[in-house]
Amino acid sequence: MSRYEAVIGLEVHAQLLTKTKAFCACSTAFGAPPNTQVCPTCLGLPGALPVLNGKAVELAVRAAIALNCTVLRESIFARKNYFYPDLPKGYQISQYDRPYSEHGHLDIAVSAKGSEAAKRVGITRAHMEEDAGKNMHDKGDVSIVDLNRSGTALVEIVSEPDLRSADEAAEYLKTLREILVFIGVNDGNLEEGSFRCDANVSIRPVGQEKLGTRAELKNINSFKFVREAINYEIARQEGVLEAGGKVVQETRGWDERAGKTFSMRSKEEAQDYRYFPEPDLPPLVLSEAFVESVRATMPELPQARRERFVRDHGQTPYAAQVLTTHPEVARFYEEAAALHGDFVKIGNFVQAEVLRDVHTQGLSATFTVTPSQVAELLQLVDKGDISGKQAKEVYAKLVNTKKAAAEIVKELGMQQVTDPAAIDEVCKRMIDANPKQAEAYRAGKVAMLGYFVGLAMKETKGSANPQMVNEALKRLLC
Repeated sequence: MSRYEAVIGLEVHAQLLTKTKAFCACSTAFGAPPNTQVCPTCLGLPGALPVLNGKAVELAVRAAIALNCTVLRESIFARKNYFYPDLPKGYQISQYDRPYSEHGHLDIAVSAKGSEAAKRVGITRAHMEEDAGKNMHDKGDVSIVDLNRSGTALVEIVSEPDLRSADEAAEYLKTLREILVFIGVNDGNLEEGSFRCDANVSIRPVGQEKLGTRAELKNINSFKFVREAINYEIARQEGVLEAGGKVVQETRGWDERAGKTFSMRSKEEAQDYRYFPEPDLPPLVLSEAFVESVRATMPELPQARRERFVRDHGQTPYAAQVLTTHPEVARFYEEAAALHGDFVKIGNFVQAEVLRDVHTQGLSATFTVTPSQVAELLQLVDKGDISGKQAKEVYAKLVNTKKAAAEIVKELGMQQVTDPAAIDEVCKRMIDANPKQAEAYRAGKVAMLGYFVGLAMKETKGSANPQMVNEALKRLLC
């Protein structure tokens, strides 16, 4: 057991899903050729004035509501002054002492003594700001700057230092990302950098209230790397203190290849940025009517949807978790279940068959079948037209087609055998061919019934009605 306790706070930068940037009409589409989505405003050219994107405000308020923050009626944009090659204006438009929201919380699941418990993590504030550009380092000494991302609307979500381990930090990020995706605020794409975080990590002796000196780990873009970077940094700081050294406040990067953090620069304080109110933007005033209109259109949060699936649909907590891995997966399941009527049966089939072929990208998902095809297929099983085993074969033929399940069944000549005489005939043959097993069943070894059911189903290539086979065997084996 370590003598030290980790104290971790996270700052998440989430790109708002607007078609244009925060203060100009340039596109935010990802993947365009470098420096093709720029204009005088996001380039910071003299005389260009910012105009606030109304959609960005709506999405930012939606995020604040989902995170239980207080939405303030008036907030101020500020200039955060610093020089960096990807910041063409020499300052970033952000919010400082008067953000648009504050004092929220997020509940996460954590492991506690072998079981799962809920932990509440405080959120200091969520504020709006614009993104910087992107430095791209080629081989050798060549670096170029792509300003397509410069000016993109962000919401920065700052947690309280309530996290105590790398696992808790990763769980917080997963939960936060899931919420932002489900409410349509952010696409959750870590690879493209639209969801990234900085981690403030410090350690202190167990039982001490005073916080230790923190290091800020910059722009980590995967849950795996967040966990690895924090664990490394905790161990590094412990090593420094155990050797009699002193942890210094600094900004550190994460080298994923080396598996270690590295010093980038001494940590700036707020005064180093020379914050002052943005003179070209008036205060952001949010009416109560506007905030309530956003609240009224809030989508269902993922945890609430899981609880509803368990309470109203009869799903297990595990199944509810799987069926809410993505908002489009949840939509597909609910649509198919509404068409069929049996939520548990549809849920099981979606988990076992449909999810194998689902591809998600941001807020979109690609399915190889439609909800109506799945509902119709299971209705054929319910009516006894095909067996459950045959349904899997039919499903394989439905993939990437517009055909109805009944059409596939007809093409395959696949009709479930429900003729009592035909089923009796097959069962009699199986009993006559296996007299020892038949005697064992009659002697009380009831498990042998499953043996005969398997033989009959194999003989009919899965086409016999299983219930009728069971009933026939019980009658004929007496």
